[in-house]
Amino acid sequence: TRIRTGTGRRVWRGRFACGVARARSLASRHVDAMRSNPVLFEDTFEVLDKDPDGKKFDRVSRYRCKSDLFEMDLTIDINVEVYPMETGQKFRMALASTLNPDGKPDDGNFDQTLQWDGHPGRPSLMDDYEYVMYGKLFKFGDDHASGTPKVEVYVSFGGLLMLLKGDPKKLEELEINSRLYLLVRKV
Repeated sequence: TRIRTGTGRRVWRGRFACGVARARSLASRHVDAMRSNPVLFEDTFEVLDKDPDGKKFDRVSRYRCKSDLFEMDLTIDINVEVYPMETGQKFRMALASTLNPDGKPDDGNFDQTLQWDGHPGRPSLMDDYEYVMYGKLFKFGDDHASGTPKVEVYVSFGGLLMLLKGDPKKLEELEINSRLYLLVRKV
């Protein structure tokens, strides 16, 4: 049904208007649900190579890895005194915007009321992982060498570096200069 208003505009009423309102409501809930998920990327990787260019530091190794699901390439520095890994080993890796399971943003400071390493407290994403680092996404790059477009994501975790390369659609949630948590557990 169309109704004319004093300004000459037509206002739609009836089923169509209700459908639009309902669609907007559902879309709004979908966006809110997406915002509440703090995990921006997650996949299982296999370690292909350890220190491919030789050992540079005593306590740090650089690992070259390949993911199972999204066929991502990962090069990452890990403190081997804290979390050693070997060639052929599989691990689950996630990138998250916050440690709060409900997606509530944090201020970038470690919250000691979170539950971690057996200490009682509020639940956090750390409960499901063994190794966690906090860093900043500082650079995006493009790689067209393989014929298919790939994006390169560079993150620094206080000097330990990560390069994640793969399908731009799988990494579209990541933003330049954003703070990220890297969470790892062996499979």
